[in-house]
Order: sequence, then C-alpha cells, then structure tokens
Amino acid sequence: MPDRPTRREAVALAYLPEAGAPRVVAKGRGLVAEEIIARARAAGVYVHESPELVALLMQVDLDERIPPALYVAVAELLAWLYQLEHGLLAPGLSSGPPLRNDGDIDVS
Repeated sequence: MPDRPTRREAVALAYLPEAGAPRVVAKGRGLVAEEIIARARAAGVYVHESPELVALLMQVDLDERIPPALYVAVAELLAWLYQLEHGLLAPGLSSGPPLRNDGDIDVS
C-alpha cells in the first residue's frame, strides 16, 4: 500500500507587544495552508517550517493568544526572526532557530 502524502498545515501568528502574547490569526490544512503560506510569502513575511510547533499551534483557537506553554518556543522564534531581519545572524545560521522539541507540552 503506497504512503499517502502528508497534508500540509499552516498557522499564522500576529504579535503586538501591547497585546501580551502572540495570537493565532490564521490556520488551516491542505489548500488553506498553501494559501496562508503563499499570502505570507507575497507579503514578505518569513515562513518558518516547524511541524512540531505547527501541530501544537493548530490546537489553539483562531484569534486566541498562544498558551503560556508555548511562550518560550514562540519567543525563541521571534528573537531569531528579529536577528534575521536585522542582519545580526552569522552566515550559515539563517536556516532556523534552535527550537527545543518539548514533546510533553500540553496546550489544551
């Protein structure tokens, strides 16, 4: 039996410092995920691929703040993006932040 292709997922976050925590502003699977990614790229928004983080963020309701259990992982991602956007990363370090894989994170 051939393996079925994995259905792509995407989550978009928005962060305003006065809001306290990033919010999930878009999420979806399949064609919706592809559209989220395409629109982000068209707008010049960096797209980071982390299946583990996306799986956790897919559990967060739309327009809700991320749960405290994800603060560290998302903060590391935001800090890395800031460094990337401001040219503060050494050459060769732009492939992605060193996000930890905390497999026991519960966002429910």
